[in-house]
Amino acid sequence: MIAAILKEKGKTIATPPSIDPVYNVPNTILKTPYGAKYLILEFSVEYPGEMDYYLWLAKPDIGAIINIYPTHTQFFGNVEGVFREKKKLVEALSPSGAAVLNREDRFLRRLENKLKAKIAWFEGDLDPLAQNANVATTIATILNIDRGSIKRGLENYVRPKHRFEVIKHKSGAVILDDSYNSNPEAMISTLSVFNNLAKKGLKIAVLGDMLELGELEEREHRRVGREVGKSGFEVLIGVGKASKFMIEEVKKNSKGTKTHLVESAEQVLPILSPYLSKNTFILVKGSRSIGLDKLVSRLS
Repeated sequence: MIAAILKEKGKTIATPPSIDPVYNVPNTILKTPYGAKYLILEFSVEYPGEMDYYLWLAKPDIGAIINIYPTHTQFFGNVEGVFREKKKLVEALSPSGAAVLNREDRFLRRLENKLKAKIAWFEGDLDPLAQNANVATTIATILNIDRGSIKRGLENYVRPKHRFEVIKHKSGAVILDDSYNSNPEAMISTLSVFNNLAKKGLKIAVLGDMLELGELEEREHRRVGREVGKSGFEVLIGVGKASKFMIEEVKKNSKGTKTHLVESAEQVLPILSPYLSKNTFILVKGSRSIGLDKLVSRLS
């Protein structure tokens, strides 16, 4: 979204999706041609110390942190560890820089009056697409980009594959494909969006394990399971070992939901196929290495 807006005002280069940022960031920098006006780099962290590497490669003028969630806690230990690593981005900004932060995030609010750079707060939203639009608009405003260009940029934005992609199946079923990646908070916000999309239709969920949570694995899968249980799904298909915790909570909270636990994405289609029909809505989400994007490809 940021790139879509900035392209309205000059040559813009951005890290492409689906590539490990350890390679993506330096490759994007090296491919930046003479005359480029804006360079957008995704400093996605998975291990302690990765942010230091990115900041060695590039010194941003604007740094945005969207949220602090329990993700990759297998390596960061806990959410506090995620916060410690991510905040390095905005702590490294100069006094002339700008930190773009989520006003709704309790961790990020701790940075108020703690940074050299000025802070531009954006409004959080349970809908990730609306929230991302808020981030992009805030950054564009800092860069003095006019409202007309911001509007055109957001209208021209093309959603990446497997990220909140709505697909109409030939059977008439509607699939919300958010299989690009997953973490507990993202799973819960996706559930909210899906429930609004499906309304009173027949709802099916294909949910894969949320990986790299370490000691938080059982607790977070159970938390998601409780939210799924409140959502009135006809069927839940859990994919992976940790999904058993999610299914156990669904059984406690929703007696009417049929549940299936399978080891791999390849086992989903035979269970799912009988439900492919008009007025059926299917949510597909899980960590990338679970391979649910391949299931979506087979369906579409």
